[in-house]
Amino acid sequence: QVQLVESGGGLVQAGGSLRLSCAVSGRTFSSYAMGWFRQAPGKEREFVAAYFRNQNKYYEDSVKDRFTISRDSAKNTVYLQMNSLKPEDTAVYYCAANAYRSGYRTDEYNYWGQGTQVTVSS
Repeated sequence: QVQLVESGGGLVQAGGSLRLSCAVSGRTFSSYAMGWFRQAPGKEREFVAAYFRNQNKYYEDSVKDRFTISRDSAKNTVYLQMNSLKPEDTAVYYCAANAYRSGYRTDEYNYWGQGTQVTVSS
């Protein structure tokens, strides 16, 4: 069983930065697809960024020049560095994993964290 625990969310002013962390326990995650998704109130959960199983990084278009996904295998942790934050980035951010598939859709990930709130004020 894989457990994912996110941290690092909070309240920040527009233009500010936050770094989210996703600690992975239960299995080593070096070959897993690891993704970040977000869900704003009243909206569906959407893809933000991911390491696919081929270790390539992918980003949603609105964040690719501002957000960076990275991983520390020694710490079994995936990060999402978020810079130049905008009010429209406000959402609950979720970490997700899958040992066998990679993708942009929520149904392509079978392990999820509990989420961490990011609020960007204008």
